[in-house]
Amino acid sequence: MGKGAAAKCATRRVRMAITNYELRITSLKRKINILAFLYLFCASAGNSFGQDFVVTQTQIDWIAEEIFLKRKIQSGDNEQKRDALLQIRNLKTEPASRIAIPALRDKSEIVRATAAFSVIFLPKDEASNVLIPLLNDKKELVRREAAYALGKVRNPSVINPLLQILQNDKILDVRAASVVALGEIGDVSAVAELAKILQRKPKDEEEFLRRSAARSIGQIAQIIQTQETEVLTPENYLPDRFNSFKKLKYPNLIEIFTEFHMANDILIKTLQNPREFDDVKREAAFALGSIRDESSIPVLQANLNSKDYYLAEISKEALEKIQFAKNARNSKKLEGNL
Repeated sequence: MGKGAAAKCATRRVRMAITNYELRITSLKRKINILAFLYLFCASAGNSFGQDFVVTQTQIDWIAEEIFLKRKIQSGDNEQKRDALLQIRNLKTEPASRIAIPALRDKSEIVRATAAFSVIFLPKDEASNVLIPLLNDKKELVRREAAYALGKVRNPSVINPLLQILQNDKILDVRAASVVALGEIGDVSAVAELAKILQRKPKDEEEFLRRSAARSIGQIAQIIQTQETEVLTPENYLPDRFNSFKKLKYPNLIEIFTEFHMANDILIKTLQNPREFDDVKREAAFALGSIRDESSIPVLQANLNSKDYYLAEISKEALEKIQFAKNARNSKKLEGNL
């Protein structure tokens, strides 16, 4: 056989293999659709028997997808499991997240770590209950991802487990993940421990930890005041006329939540420290603007002409936030005198 004939023969074999594979996939999908229909029919028979039974294509498609994803998680290799978990994450629904729960106990650390973010769309208490055990996992990757995932769940009941990680875990990245999560949850009980991080002398290896601590203090103040979790620092760097500040729940936050007293003082010292990292200073200025206490005005004013453009802009916006809070306090006093 010549080279040309051999090449044609090889090409035909490849095409036949591809066709056979496509036929197997089509057959599998057809079987899954049939199973999905039967599943829905049986599930509804008890309530619908004797009545008109209607199954939408959307229902069939979802059950087919559910069966397919469960199969990949139960018997696929690590990459197939991760692919299924990423699909579940993208669906962003409670039923999809429920499929991912068994993967939290998978023997592969990369699968367990991936599964952490795939269960965050469960009800808060349920998501917290299945994620908290991962904070004690032997693998640091799993502990880190579990901490980040708990931040997305935003359940105040996990504050203590995250604080224990911050205080006791030997891996810096895991502790930093807990700091980020505490900020996203937005509970004032975490402020004191976060402030302690900034009391330590700056070390190169702790730059991200310190930056996250300052930012999380600011996030907690913002969430308490506005119930909004998204933080822009500063607000899109847009001209002043486009800036908008939400109505404050507490015009004098530091008076209601005394935990912010010490944090405010530490943030001021952080901003004044010439040896502090630039990113940490920026987040400290943001946090001072979120707390909105007038005692931070001098240090923020001192940074309006900073060589660091971002720090100058953040300080400017922080001062505007403090003025906004001051106006709200004066307005409240005026109403009380009327």
